[in-house]
Amino acid sequence: MEKRAIVMGASSGMGYEVARILLADGWHVGLAARRLDWLDEMGKEFSGQVVTEKIDVTMDDAPRKWHALVEKLGGVDLYFHASGIGKQNPDMVEEVEMSTVNTNAMGFTRMIDAAFNYMKGHGGGHIAVISSIAGTKGLGPAPSYSATKAYQNTYIQALEQLSNTKGYNIRFTDIRPGFVDTPLLAGGSYPMLMDQRRVARQIVKAVYAKKHVQVIDWRYALLTWFWRLIPNFIWRQIKLCR
Repeated sequence: MEKRAIVMGASSGMGYEVARILLADGWHVGLAARRLDWLDEMGKEFSGQVVTEKIDVTMDDAPRKWHALVEKLGGVDLYFHASGIGKQNPDMVEEVEMSTVNTNAMGFTRMIDAAFNYMKGHGGGHIAVISSIAGTKGLGPAPSYSATKAYQNTYIQALEQLSNTKGYNIRFTDIRPGFVDTPLLAGGSYPMLMDQRRVARQIVKAVYAKKHVQVIDWRYALLTWFWRLIPNFIWRQIKLCR
């Protein structure tokens, strides 16, 4: 049986790597991003398996274009959302904060809702999201990033509860990586930096296993476990900024 997936944010980073794995595994994949050059290259490499659509999640027309991509693909079993931005912003530059909220909260909601509403009317499906361990606690160096990632964690948890109670047969996988060596982190210095291809393989494994929440990898699972143990009155005093 033909398997169909849409990958949002497929032109670089984790979206690109996950899309390549799905294609190599025989999936037919709808690739979506703001840039089409890399998507066209994958289309040539995996001829007959790829359809593309230029989509900017921050634009009002994004859901319409997402539905157009579904039509090209002939349906969708898996929606993989890898579109997001993040930047340390201890100086609280307004443009950085608002751009992050626009992409990671507004754009995220816009696309997840499009997928959810489509799937509930077409027998269900699977929605997987790359969020972050940053949603575990409020991080002073990246306020809007950690806040929007916590929003994503809560939002898809709520939608999965809604799906279960309504019988929509929609599953969710919340992927929570730590620092991954992608263009998003280019130029910075980060601890425990992970290789994006190795992380992509772990992500696809978690999606295939239909995990509800998957922290990537064991070091970050241990770190976030420890974070949750720290009382808020202590967390508020911890210096994370240089």
